[in-house]
Amino acid sequence: MNLRDIDLFFEAQEEPNKGCMLALRQFLLAFHSDITEAWKWRLPFYLYKGKTFCYLWTDKKTKMPYVGIVEGGKIAHPMLIKGDRTRMKILPIDPNSDLPVEVLEEVLEEARTFYR
Repeated sequence: MNLRDIDLFFEAQEEPNKGCMLALRQFLLAFHSDITEAWKWRLPFYLYKGKTFCYLWTDKKTKMPYVGIVEGGKIAHPMLIKGDRTRMKILPIDPNSDLPVEVLEEVLEEARTFYR
């Protein structure tokens, strides 16, 4: 069986980030039926109705995974971090803790409002 680039990305992660990112992948795909997965710019992107919605990546300094929210700049949520980004904000995820399901749901629901 040949793995796709996106599958190889997840396989290459080291624990505990690997388990965390696989859980995030599963969460995002189950969050809404209009969310699909794509391999763009060498990272896993999640599209909402075919438009870039969010992505998964790892912070270079902290090595912690995060969810990048494409329209995050329009969302005022205390857990989102803007940094030096102009459009996007990130939601850092602690790979040693349970997924912050309520926070993820709040942020993703708010982000969906910009795609209607």
